[in-house]
Amino acid sequence: MRVDLFDFDLPDDRIALRPANPRDSARLLVVDPHASSLQDRHVGDLVDFLHPGDALVFNDTKVIPAQLEGVRERDGNQSTVSATLHMRIGPDRWKAFARPAKRIKAGDRIRFGHNGDVCMLGTLDATVEEKGEAGEVTLRFDFHGPALDEATATVGHIPLPPYIASKRDEDERDRADYQTIYAREEGAVAAPTAGLHFTPQLFEKLDQKGVERIFVTLHVGAGTFLPVKADDTEDHVMHFESGYIDSPTAEKLNAVKARGGRLISVGTTSLRLLESAADETGLIQTWSGATDIFITPGYRFRAVDMLFTNFHLPRSTLFMLVSAFSGTETMKAAYTHAIQTGYRFYSYGDASLLFRKEP
Repeated sequence: MRVDLFDFDLPDDRIALRPANPRDSARLLVVDPHASSLQDRHVGDLVDFLHPGDALVFNDTKVIPAQLEGVRERDGNQSTVSATLHMRIGPDRWKAFARPAKRIKAGDRIRFGHNGDVCMLGTLDATVEEKGEAGEVTLRFDFHGPALDEATATVGHIPLPPYIASKRDEDERDRADYQTIYAREEGAVAAPTAGLHFTPQLFEKLDQKGVERIFVTLHVGAGTFLPVKADDTEDHVMHFESGYIDSPTAEKLNAVKARGGRLISVGTTSLRLLESAADETGLIQTWSGATDIFITPGYRFRAVDMLFTNFHLPRSTLFMLVSAFSGTETMKAAYTHAIQTGYRFYSYGDASLLFRKEP
């Protein structure tokens, strides 16, 4: 499938640089491919579209300060580099995207820290074990386990999406703004941004409506921001993200379906995990590992009935996913409407509630 089928023009002023305040005051575009028109609402109205017995499925991953600035040392020479951790592969090892990649090769030593300062545990040093394609490297740190976590928290920065970071610097507000109120499991490099809209007040409304909340974990990687460079979707290599659904959670999810309720995925990350864990009959299995599921139009959804999500980039795998969910022409019309009526896009932007297009 041609990637340019998922392209559209987005004015620069539609990119949100700060979230709505309060979070649930953001706008909500309701998109039902079987309805005659779109609905312009607000996130606080979400409960109007849910039924008692339905369940919202949240991704409880927690963003870590995964943006590291450092100095590469080789043969007595130094140069500055930056690395964005994106997937942990061991107690002391991370996959990372490094810039500028041409300055780095296997065997290099990198000293990370704020302007060369040492962190509270000493210097945070790493060895480049391997250099892959597109600037990806494997870093082996001198610390491991909790000591490494503490060191990265000390010297690292919140890795804001490039479309925000190119317009302003990260600040203390982002430490709170770029985190869901229910974040629990540390390991994400990017926030599951649909969840940023939820507040205690909205949770209370959902409880009163009889809507269940179920939490799964998928650690969002920096690969979510990578552009699709291929001309055809068959040539695109999808990034891996790690997560899990334990047995009690799988039982809860299946119980929702068994009683006739709907599973509403909060964000594309929750959806990708649920679809990775579902079998051919739609039954959700206990699941753990890394998924590179790539959802494009023609995909048959097994588990998710509705999707609450933000507005995504042109030509992105996420716009392909929502096109698969509600129909390509439906989503193109919805995005045209959103742009024309002033919806705010991307991580800190407004939201949409998508109904699944039935075959």
